[in-house]
Parts: sequence; C-alpha cells; structure tokens
Amino acid sequence: MQLPADYIEEMKLLLKDDYSYYETSLQQTSKYGLRVNISKISVVDFVEIAPFKLSPIPWIDNGFFYDPNDNVSKHPYYFAGLYYIQEPSAMTPASRLPITPGDRVLDMCAAPGGKATELGSKLRDEGILLANDISNSRAKPLLKNLELFGLANICVTSESPEKLATIYPEYFDKILIDAPCSGEGMFRREPRMIADWRLKGPLYYSPIQKELIVLAAKMLKPGGQMLYSTCTFSKQENEAVIAHLLATCQDMQMIAIEPYSGFAKGFDEYPNCVRIFPHKMAGEGHFMALLEKRGTQIIDKQVHHNNLNSDSLPAEATAFLVQVGLDFTNGYFKIINNYLYFIPLGYAINKGLRYLRSGLAIGELKKKRFEPSQALAMALKATEFKSVINLKAKDIRTVKYLKGETIDVSDCKPNCESGWQLVCVDNYPLGFGKLQNHILKNKYYSGWRMN
Repeated sequence: MQLPADYIEEMKLLLKDDYSYYETSLQQTSKYGLRVNISKISVVDFVEIAPFKLSPIPWIDNGFFYDPNDNVSKHPYYFAGLYYIQEPSAMTPASRLPITPGDRVLDMCAAPGGKATELGSKLRDEGILLANDISNSRAKPLLKNLELFGLANICVTSESPEKLATIYPEYFDKILIDAPCSGEGMFRREPRMIADWRLKGPLYYSPIQKELIVLAAKMLKPGGQMLYSTCTFSKQENEAVIAHLLATCQDMQMIAIEPYSGFAKGFDEYPNCVRIFPHKMAGEGHFMALLEKRGTQIIDKQVHHNNLNSDSLPAEATAFLVQVGLDFTNGYFKIINNYLYFIPLGYAINKGLRYLRSGLAIGELKKKRFEPSQALAMALKATEFKSVINLKAKDIRTVKYLKGETIDVSDCKPNCESGWQLVCVDNYPLGFGKLQNHILKNKYYSGWRMN
C-alpha cells in the first residue's frame, strides 16, 4: 500500500510514538462484521440459529465478527433481514446515539443504510426515522436496506440539508451525521480510496462538514442529542468541525460517549470525542462526537399534525387488510399514485420534499384488485398474517423462492387453500406468494432476487 507522503507526515504528527503501530496494522487483515436486527430477532435467538462462525464484537451489543469464508450475503437469513453486513468500527456511531422508542430521528447522510437500519430498529416501531441522502442514486439502496430490515415508521428523502433545515427547525430528538469525508480510516480496507484522497482530501471536505453540522444543530430540539462521525483521522475533519459548531451554536455542548477500553480520546481540548484506530481495536478508523442542545424540550411549533384523516380505502384494500395483524391505529393511510401507504403518527407528508418512501408501503391498487408490497411482507411477523407458508433454511425451495421461481408447497399446511400467502424461512418473513392448487406463484420482488 503506497500512502501519500503528506498523509504519512500528518499521521506521524497525530500519532507520534504510536505511528509505527499504526503502520504495522495496515499490513494486517481487515475484520468482517455483521449486526443483528434486534427489531426482528434477539441476539440470543440469532446465535442459536446462525450457521456461521461468529465471535462477539466486544463494544457492540448486537455485533459479531464472522469468518469471510462464510457467504453471509447469500444465506436466506440475510434475505429475511435478520442482520446487516457492516465493518465493525462503522457500527459504533449508531450504537452510541441513545435512541428511545417514540423519538423523531434524522440520519442526514444515510446511504447505504448501515447506521440508519440500526437507528430504526432501536425505535421499536414507535416514532419516526427520516433517512436522507442528497444523492438519489445512493438513496435507492438506502430504501432497500431499510425495507429489508422490516422498518415501517420511516421516510426516505433525497434532499439537500439546507432544504431539510428550513422545513424541520428544532424538530428532531436525535440526529446522526455520518459526514462525507476523505476516508483515511478506510485505506486498509479499500486502498482505492487513496486515489480519491489525492483528489479530495481534508481541505475539500472540512467546509462541507462544518456546514452540515450547523444545519443539523438547527433541526435539533432543545434537549436533543446529535452524533457527528467520520471514517477519517484528520483533525480538520474532526475536532476542528466540532470547534466550529461550538463557536457558531452557543446552545450546543459536548457530552461523554459510552466508553470502551479500546477507544482513544479526541485531541486538543476535546477529550470527550472518541477516535477508533486500527492499531488499538479490531476495526478500521472512525471519529465520533456526541453533542446536546441546551434547554428543555419544547412543544412542537411546526405543522406536523397527529390528527390527519386517513384516505378512504377501496374495498379491495380493506378486504386484504383483514388478513393483516398490524396495529393501524398509530398513523393514517394515504393513497398516492394508486399506491397505499401507512404514515406514522405525528408525521405529515411535505409536498416540498423529494420522497423515495413515505411511511410503510402497503401495496398497489390494480383494477379492483390489491397487490401487497415487499415492504409490507418484511414489516410483518409470521403471526401477523392470516396464512403462512413456512420453509426451512436448508429447503431447496427457499432458494428457489428467493430466485423468483414457482414452487410446489403441497406438503405445507397454510390456513387457506388459495390466495395470498406470507412466505417465511424458519418463521421469518421473506415475501408474498399466491397459492392455487398447492402451487405457489412467486411474488417475491424482482429487484431483490437472489442471483
């Protein structure tokens, strides 16, 4: 690995006597991690059924190292949304932002969704997660990952932070900013980023980060908390950004982050910041700072009503929803372009925003028939749909279903002989199918199919 000479000099100044240990760590193999989706399965239950070689990530309650020889991205449990594949140090920011069910949470730069999926799972179907990424192309995989995780109380937008700040002043209880950065902490794992660093280093990203963190502070409620993170080492992109925020926003203050023995302290006068170095921990590089807005939480001044009326539902949608065991009292229905959505309580769709998703996509109205969505299937538990076809992970039909094939389920015993079925693997939903004469017509979303 050929590091830029000016980067080496900066790291020597930063790490001093520790630089040689850092340099040695770059020759070591990166660790691989997965994070359990606690909204679908407990950590204990996951360990019991997981067919992988796992060892706990000591600073992440629901994180595990896995053997790279295990093809974790091809297992049916991955398609059931039971875990997210994520670099171990990248799990840390979402683990250190305290989320309470019912919070309004913003992930400002959320794609591809590694941190947003954890924030959403912590909400436990209460409150709202607004996951935003300014890039529409990056926001699409973000949406997929959130829906794969079965998260219903989400809105996914592709907007500039400036626009969000005008619409949501002092609206969010918790905010995560995993800011775009020069990526110095990922050089070992992704050496191609060295070339990107030569083109766009800390001097390029620092002004962007300073603007983002101030805009985020404007959207934070008094009493709310915000976590700023990067995967880079430069003080220009880390401590200097925090200094800028504290100088610009007098109502913001730093607070301590839940500790771990391998965490390094921030530099200069910012010991409450956390740095992750690959020579000190089994991960790549990260920086974190947890901040709080002074003051007592105020009553919302914005027009985001709880008492919005649901759209009238067509008979075909009503007939289908009879089969669904979800609680639809904590929000309202909206029909947009023949698609039915369920919007979380306390959130109103703002026509000025570019949405990829608003709430839970229930399904599509098609010429007096209703077709449920993949997102709905993933948001359900096996006990929350009238008729279920449950397959085993090792059943060849499970893979055939995930590849979009029609399957024979004559040995299964669903609650009805025809119609919509929730297809599960070991009682964890994968998607829908339509049953007729013991043959299941595949309705698994084509864009998610196993290759």
